[in-house]
Amino acid sequence: MRIIVNGEEIETADGLTLDALLRERGRASAPCATEVNRQLVPRDDRPGVVLADGDRVEIVTLVGGG
Repeated sequence: MRIIVNGEEIETADGLTLDALLRERGRASAPCATEVNRQLVPRDDRPGVVLADGDRVEIVTLVGGG
């Protein structure tokens, strides 16, 4: 299936969860905000969110600083 991640179209396996996508992209342990099709997805809900062809995913890494 094809999905858009942070504006980039990628091809990935059918049935991929948002949690698995974050692991694939090396962001599973990083503090981040996630959104699928303009809907915020809380961290605890990510394992149950199954992505579908054409979904738009935004991953925003949170960085502290001053």
